[in-house]
Amino acid sequence: MSMLNNRKFKDGILQGITYGASLFSLIVLLGIIGFVFLNGFKLLNWDLITHNYTSVSFIADLNEDSEPGYYPADKELNDNVYYSTKWGLGLSDETNIQGKNVVLVVYVNSASPFASLHDKGLSTVDLELKSDYEIIRIAFETTSSALAVQGAQNMIQILDSQDSFRELEFATSGGGIRGSIVTTLYLILFTLLIALPIGIGSAIYLNEYAPNNKLTRMIRSLIETLTGVPSIIYGLMGLAIFVPITIQLTNATGGNIISGSMTLAVILLPIIIRTTEESLKVVPDDYRYASLSLGASKTQTTFKIILPNAFSGILTATLLAIGRIIGESAALVFAIGTTIKDTVHITDKSASLAVHIWSMMTDEPANIELSTTIAIIILVIVLFLNLSIKLISRGMMRKYGTN
Repeated sequence: MSMLNNRKFKDGILQGITYGASLFSLIVLLGIIGFVFLNGFKLLNWDLITHNYTSVSFIADLNEDSEPGYYPADKELNDNVYYSTKWGLGLSDETNIQGKNVVLVVYVNSASPFASLHDKGLSTVDLELKSDYEIIRIAFETTSSALAVQGAQNMIQILDSQDSFRELEFATSGGGIRGSIVTTLYLILFTLLIALPIGIGSAIYLNEYAPNNKLTRMIRSLIETLTGVPSIIYGLMGLAIFVPITIQLTNATGGNIISGSMTLAVILLPIIIRTTEESLKVVPDDYRYASLSLGASKTQTTFKIILPNAFSGILTATLLAIGRIIGESAALVFAIGTTIKDTVHITDKSASLAVHIWSMMTDEPANIELSTTIAIIILVIVLFLNLSIKLISRGMMRKYGTN
């Protein structure tokens, strides 16, 4: 009786440790997710995804035939909009994509002097002040400049007291991550095109064709060892090997999307091989024997019987690969660079979403809000891919009659 009680006591302690460790892990995970959402959700909007990262600045002044007058708004403006009927311009204090306070153009009357401005730069084409542009400053001849840091109301008040201005500086809204999203999609596409055929083919050979001897066991051990190599080591390999190769074969001049994809493919190969091989192992041997006994060849059995039944495991390997591509940053810093681009070319430097976060966190001060917002987008993408692959996997299992 005492031995039974002692065993129950030990089992209770072990269960308590298990539950405690699981609860601690859950609390930490929820804490991280909560921190990300609390800091990043307020900046999450469609403009962040569709806008360019680089803003374009302009400096303009009035055209010769332009002058203030009476330009009432032809639509109803919100209470937070400060409007000048003298100039036909409505401004508002807003927070831009990067979370910084700016003075934003909300409305410009079609007859306003601001609807057609003289470009003081090299262009000979008139500029048009549009909604969602950011006003940086308005300089005058007889009074101090109206600056964005002083707010929209102050800027409108100063503008109403003047009959002209010396120059106007404004800019398009920047801070978007469209280019980083395109770069990430390119990396996913090219990496999977390289890694999946090689990884799945290697797994098929090791599980279905390779003899069980010391050499194959050593190959499996080396593959498992590669999964533990720090990704920054792969990045150095990409910089030393793949970047020079792409420079020789393409018009690239440094790190690029192709070299980054090749580096990621090497990182993913151990994961794809091991996951695919495990999915092939769980297919019952009876399927193989039945197929061979009916006269099918080894190749026919492998590709028509074994692979379809292991499809869910292969999809899991693909999902793990995509998640690793999206979240990888250390290797890409060397293999592709950290330059955030709006126009993405596969032979140019660029930045993925994870590298974009790295770049934001190296600023002074670190842009935690925007970084956590990008992290939310990454989580949403991974969740969407996860659900999609599960649905595809369920459909494949129903098709081939597996559970």
